[in-house]
Amino acid sequence: MSLLKARNLAVFYGASQALFDVSFDISEGEVLALMGRNGMGKSTTVKAICRMLPLHSGVLELAGQDLTRLPSHRAAQLGLGLVPEGRRIFPALTVEENLIAAARPGHWDFVRVSALFPRLAERRVQRAVTLSGGEQQMLVIGRALMTNPRLLLLDEATEGLAPIVRQEIWSAIATLRRETGLAILIVDKSLAELRAVADRAVILQRGRSVWSGVFDDLTEEMSRDYIGV
Repeated sequence: MSLLKARNLAVFYGASQALFDVSFDISEGEVLALMGRNGMGKSTTVKAICRMLPLHSGVLELAGQDLTRLPSHRAAQLGLGLVPEGRRIFPALTVEENLIAAARPGHWDFVRVSALFPRLAERRVQRAVTLSGGEQQMLVIGRALMTNPRLLLLDEATEGLAPIVRQEIWSAIATLRRETGLAILIVDKSLAELRAVADRAVILQRGRSVWSGVFDDLTEEMSRDYIGV
């Protein structure tokens, strides 16, 4: 069953059109990679799904409910959990306070998030501003999980991190896929890591969805032409 349905999404920044007929589905429990070079519309698509940008036209539904006219906080309440590009912690709050700030009842609580990211338990009473960049990213992922979403959206969650921290986060994503059945949309540039965790991929080019399918069907030529690897 389709959890998220996106059809012919069109988005403008002022007079400039950023998305042209972007279409894809995400099923319950599926991990979908949203790929493409920089500036091709990936983050814009995530913001449109989370209702941080208005839709000019298109269909956007979560579990059959129309999202197109909802404000972002209502979309979040319906089950969208966003890990935004650039982390965006609450710097003056402690690790625990960051996690409980947006917590909602459900499977994910402090104990389960700490099991996924043990460093957060170790730094429970530290202010978030004192954490390393990688620890802050773990905190933001944990905070999104604490909302107990139906769909987790990860926008460049490993960008700019040290290799060992990147691997910890990819390992956590693999654990989420293997053990929780949570639907996940991932925006990232790491083709090898995406291939290991994602069920399917959608590629954007100049604001359009130009390819979708399983990774086994993604040829080296297409990777070079559309992604640059």
